[in-house]
Amino acid sequence: MALWGTIINAAAIIVGGLLGLMLNRLSQGIRSTVMQGIGLALVALGLSMTLKSTNFLLIVASLVLGGLLGELLRVERNLEALGRQLERMVNALSRFIRRRSRGGKHSELADLQSEAQVQGRIAAGFVNTTLIYCVGAMAILGSLDSGLRGQHDILYVKAMMDGFLTVIFASTMGVGVLFSAFSVFLYQGAIALAASGIASLVDRAALDEIIMQITAVGGVLIMGIGINLLELRKINVANLLPSVLVAALAVPFVHWISTW
Repeated sequence: MALWGTIINAAAIIVGGLLGLMLNRLSQGIRSTVMQGIGLALVALGLSMTLKSTNFLLIVASLVLGGLLGELLRVERNLEALGRQLERMVNALSRFIRRRSRGGKHSELADLQSEAQVQGRIAAGFVNTTLIYCVGAMAILGSLDSGLRGQHDILYVKAMMDGFLTVIFASTMGVGVLFSAFSVFLYQGAIALAASGIASLVDRAALDEIIMQITAVGGVLIMGIGINLLELRKINVANLLPSVLVAALAVPFVHWISTW
């Protein structure tokens, strides 16, 4: 079953998120320190991924073209809009539950104050964790392995990592983190289902090179996410996501040019 590894990965995120929500009383100092540690780890991970490729010109070109495409498509704005929509749905559900628990009596001021306290947390949690879980090399490699060979070992390992991270993220960024499980399922599931078609069109050597370049460009994006978590500078990482597709398409294009 090509989707089995993806299903396990998404389930691990949901379970980890539920556990993390139970730990939402962690002190602000602990949360801040943990987020800084994760940010530094992501920067280190992204750097190690990027160094797997020696074709830095292709990496730069992919980032430039992908960034232009992402800005035109407004990827980050659309992701944030989706996150805000999820936030409104959760807030509406929370208000309904509070009113029922008070027997129909409620205070609009209390509702507004409660919403103000969590303003932006759901959207931020959804966007950040969607990027972290989907951009990494393991998401691509694991999904390809599931689709091509029916082997899910890579995604099993990724599920454990994502589940552990989700415990931390959910305790710091709230319930929005859980919604990233749907993004992971759609993203990795689509890759797994399309993998057999990709294999029939591209030989193994070319496929390995494509994966290497995708990993390198994804590493740059992972570093961007780490910088965002460290609050050093706001980088529109989502708008750079098309760079991964550009990198994949650039490899056969470069080979075609070199044959001339």
